Amino acid sequence: MTDALKRLSDEGVAIWLDDLSRTRLNSGNLAELVQSKHVVGVTTNPTIFQKAIGGGDSSYDGQLRDLAIRKVTTDEAIRMITTSDVRDAADVLRPVYDASNGRDGRVSIEVDPRLAHETAATVAEAKQLWWLVDRPNVFIKIPATKAGLPAITEVIGRGISVNVTLIFSLDRYKAVIDAFLTGLEQAKAKGLDLSSIESVASFFVSRVDTEIDKRLDALGAKELRSKAALANARLAYQAYEEVFGSVDGKRPAGARWKALEAAGAKPQRPLWASTGVKDPALPDTLYVTELVAPGTVNTMPEATLEATGDHGPVTGDTITGNYADAQAVMDAIAAAGVDYDDVVQVLEDEGVSKFEASWIELLDTVTASLASFAAGEK
Repeated sequence: MTDALKRLSDEGVAIWLDDLSRTRLNSGNLAELVQSKHVVGVTTNPTIFQKAIGGGDSSYDGQLRDLAIRKVTTDEAIRMITTSDVRDAADVLRPVYDASNGRDGRVSIEVDPRLAHETAATVAEAKQLWWLVDRPNVFIKIPATKAGLPAITEVIGRGISVNVTLIFSLDRYKAVIDAFLTGLEQAKAKGLDLSSIESVASFFVSRVDTEIDKRLDALGAKELRSKAALANARLAYQAYEEVFGSVDGKRPAGARWKALEAAGAKPQRPLWASTGVKDPALPDTLYVTELVAPGTVNTMPEATLEATGDHGPVTGDTITGNYADAQAVMDAIAAAGVDYDDVVQVLEDEGVSKFEASWIELLDTVTASLASFAAGEK
């Protein structure tokens, strides 16, 4: 079952689980995945927490009852619950963190999605979450909105490790890299230990195919379906190599990065997010096995993790030799009439909206639970 996952790990891909719940923690399932499925990290988002807490999981009842007795606000209750889960997950993954010199063994928690377009509030929230979780192996997730970019710089500059999320476009990805480098330069100027600052850039995959395929169908260009997401991600990795250099040394790193690396900094890894296949006509491991390259992270829903372990055809690097083909695909899609800039803006707006909707649904669920416990109905 785990041979393909081991091969994936051996190719330099860090395998992360895109899910977390208290049941997964209490049952020992997360520890088992770390032990047997080569899982070395966990990502969460507002939708994941909404499903975990809003799904009737009784393992949250004790804490909800105590919070109700204390008469805390719903916002405070959610933060207490989610940071507790992330803290416990970070403890499960601490041996991985220690063994990888802080590279992996990471657990991500997102800032309140309602703050996605507010720079100062995002920074304040990131600082609060970093303090609340109080584990060195946590990542604070900040969305790559225009307001998020300066927040990323400031938070990195304070020595806080960041998972940049909701990246869809190549231009925005390049801006994220710049924000990361600027943050490291600020941290260096403050005399902070750059080797302790980690970051990943979450580049979303499947949603790109979903949106572009819909447009291709309307334009009668179905022959280009299901090609955009891989091409877009491969070109993102090319952009990564242009700044940080290639693992084999054939593509040199830029001067700006070399200066930071000499001061102890570690590169911001590309993380492939949204890797569950949404089109049933496609192979269920497509966004894993076709995005293999050294120094990357792939965060998978459990079904995708199991599918990859069971039958994923891991055949080596499937990115670095395909840049020209990837550009040709994107050029053909543009020639067919698909407006790339519009696509990625729609996806960013939808991504923020979906997480905000999940957060509001979570607020409603927790509000109702607190009221029930306070009234003695549970």
